[in-house]
Amino acid sequence: MPQNSLAIFDPLTADWFRRTLGKPTAIQDAAWPAIFSGGHTLVSAPTGTGKTLSAFLVFIDRFLAEARSGTLKEQLKLIYISPLKSLAGDIRENLRRPLDGILEEERKQNPSAESTFSKLTIAIRTGDTPQKERRNMIKHPPHILITTPESLFLMLTSQSGKKILCTAQTVIIDELHALIDSKRGAHLMLSLARLDELCAKPLQRIGLSATMKPLHLAAEYLSSDPVTVIAPAMQKKMQLEVTSPWSDAHLLQKDSI
Repeated sequence: MPQNSLAIFDPLTADWFRRTLGKPTAIQDAAWPAIFSGGHTLVSAPTGTGKTLSAFLVFIDRFLAEARSGTLKEQLKLIYISPLKSLAGDIRENLRRPLDGILEEERKQNPSAESTFSKLTIAIRTGDTPQKERRNMIKHPPHILITTPESLFLMLTSQSGKKILCTAQTVIIDELHALIDSKRGAHLMLSLARLDELCAKPLQRIGLSATMKPLHLAAEYLSSDPVTVIAPAMQKKMQLEVTSPWSDAHLLQKDSI
């Protein structure tokens, strides 16, 4: 585990993280360098251990650097696949928090500077997305697209969808454990293979999963190429408290309740 995994980030990003969240979790410490290197990565950990930010923060930081240098083009870079379209809004909100937080950090350090995140766009594409928003994506592709396996498939069947998708560099698959050994999961892998053929080079694949075994099978499902598996041993902390509805409950006879 790196001694200071935040060192790979821009100072703005690192400062925001320290002020807001403190120290990285074990998952984040291990995942960030692996994802930063560009390799396929499987992150397996319980809920509440920082999985989502372990996947996203590297790319948020990268977009920040491109925006500052003026090289952030209006094109899709990152695809986030969620099995449930009902979670798309929550995922977008989880993305906006660090973006807004880093923006605020930027304003504190340089109030007169133009926001480097002012043009960073996030869009949702599911069966519920209005036609107006779909047409706008064609004219102005988002940098980050949140979608479902089914909507990704449909985009790959249309010329307008392919035009949006062809510049993607990374795909993050959430709830990977819910897709393995299912027809839906097999169909998604077919879509990802088509996406690799469409884009300039095969996409970096990042899988997020709850704890599951055996992990090597999940890694093989994610990609036939080598996959770095991040699954640090974690001990759950539990706080147990016994309370009584009556102050004199101790006076009751044994086995009377």
